[in-house]
Amino acid sequence: MTIPFIVGHEYSRKDIYRIIEVPAHRQKGIWHTGYTTYEGDGFIFAGINTTGRTGHSYGNRFIGNDLLWYGNNTSKLTQPSIQSLINPDGNVYIFTREDNTNTMFVYRGNAIAKKTVDTTPVEILWGFVDPTENHPEILAEEVTNNEKYKEGSVKQIKVNVYERSSDARQKCLDHYGYKCSVCKFDFELTYGEIGKEFIHVHHLLALSEIGEEYIINPIEDLRPVCPNCHAMLHKRKPHAYTIEEMKDIIKQNRLTWTQ
Repeated sequence: MTIPFIVGHEYSRKDIYRIIEVPAHRQKGIWHTGYTTYEGDGFIFAGINTTGRTGHSYGNRFIGNDLLWYGNNTSKLTQPSIQSLINPDGNVYIFTREDNTNTMFVYRGNAIAKKTVDTTPVEILWGFVDPTENHPEILAEEVTNNEKYKEGSVKQIKVNVYERSSDARQKCLDHYGYKCSVCKFDFELTYGEIGKEFIHVHHLLALSEIGEEYIINPIEDLRPVCPNCHAMLHKRKPHAYTIEEMKDIIKQNRLTWTQ
């Protein structure tokens, strides 16, 4: 089945009704409670760093590639509404926003429940692993420990797994565009439509070197880079090459080729 939404794009609930053809008598209502199911698919609308419509703040946040999400205040793991998200007949589409007054949500992807904690509210760690969707925002080089989560809990996180802001990624790309900051490669120019809006984003200071939470400045701290250049930047450890150093390396090797 083709996913009807594009990762990173914004949608209002009215957009979603139109796209998946929800009849008028089945709109609104439960769609405004934060999560619901429709025709076998789950839909989650999560606030990040903001309160919900009822004024509650649930602590939803991204951890590495994944979203740590909480149900409503009375939710339990055994509730049918939660079970239908954990074991859906179809897909689970996750949308987030950072301002509860904004009617637009960013589509994060088709998710699966990787971890669950039977608390009230229920905790679920959602992973975005659909191979048909484009999730180029995080590279494994910057999260070096494969054992990210302690067995049986999503609350205890290994020290070298850092919370990321995919919104900061988008703000970086809105500023710099989708051309590689090192080699100037443009995926859309080369591959056409399938390359549109594809690029990695590089942290100028690797998160694994910081050792603590910090506030990312999307313009000062991030740069768009192609996967090849991104991998080469991280070839030097523990301190990655700078973008200027990598430009010089490419320049020197091109001079060697022409001699």
